Amino acid sequence: MIANAIRQSARAGHRLLSIRRTYKTQRYLFIYLTLALPLLYFFVTRLVPIVYSFNISLREWDVLSPDKPFVGLDNFKSLFADEVFRRAIGNTFLFVAVGIPGQLAAGLAAALLLQSATRFRGFFRTVYFIPYVTSIVAVSWVFRWLLMPNGWVNAMLLKLGFDAQLFLQSPNQAPYVIALTMIWQSIGFQMLIFVTGLEGIPSEYREAAKIDGAGSWRRFWHITLPLLNPVILFSAVIAGISYLQTFAQIVSMTQDGGPLNSTRTLVYHIYKLAFKNFEMGSASAATVILFVIILAFTLLQLKVLNKKVEY
Repeated sequence: MIANAIRQSARAGHRLLSIRRTYKTQRYLFIYLTLALPLLYFFVTRLVPIVYSFNISLREWDVLSPDKPFVGLDNFKSLFADEVFRRAIGNTFLFVAVGIPGQLAAGLAAALLLQSATRFRGFFRTVYFIPYVTSIVAVSWVFRWLLMPNGWVNAMLLKLGFDAQLFLQSPNQAPYVIALTMIWQSIGFQMLIFVTGLEGIPSEYREAAKIDGAGSWRRFWHITLPLLNPVILFSAVIAGISYLQTFAQIVSMTQDGGPLNSTRTLVYHIYKLAFKNFEMGSASAATVILFVIILAFTLLQLKVLNKKVEY
């Protein structure tokens, strides 16, 4: 009797173990199948076009012709020999150099002001964030209208005794005007990111520094700013990619990257090559160059800005 009970108990244990193994196998199978669907979608919509673009960059193709003869690196050589393309790369880096520091500084300043506010904090967050969710085209056209030679801004400058400015019609002023427009529209996004980072810093650090006699500036420079490093890194990477892909503002505010190609960016040059000149090989080669620039710039930011701070 005891032996039979032991054997039955052992068989029940084996059945339970088998059920558990089956359940575990089915569970992991469901998880992997669930993950496979978005991965398949990503592969079809992202990786395949990227590989195809790399292939087209090594060929000569004008869309209308079915032939795509292999030309190797000729498309890349012709691009770098083109003065307009080199100007587009320079303008793109100008937007990056002006936009990233300006965007981070404006967003951090807005976040610090909101953190110190005691009333209507939610209202001010909403006000700052509204431009970010507004259509880029709408914002660009409003600024274009304000900055026209006979627009509101010049009218105010004349009333104040200053000379009227060309703004978007000046090769020297237009790039900075567009960069400032992008900074203004992105303040709300950066503000929310920095507010989240500021709220995650323990108040004990600042209180201890205050007791030790550190002023507001020293507390900000030696405590707040270093502990915001992960937030600054994230914001800088997102802003860098955004400025490297500047397009809608160019089309809306200058229409053709003017004046004198002073606002033509790399993405806009790709658009002109592909959909105006139908030079798909050159456009794909420019796309590959943009991909390399974004990758290298992001890795550089991760290397330079990613610093560990411990207290």
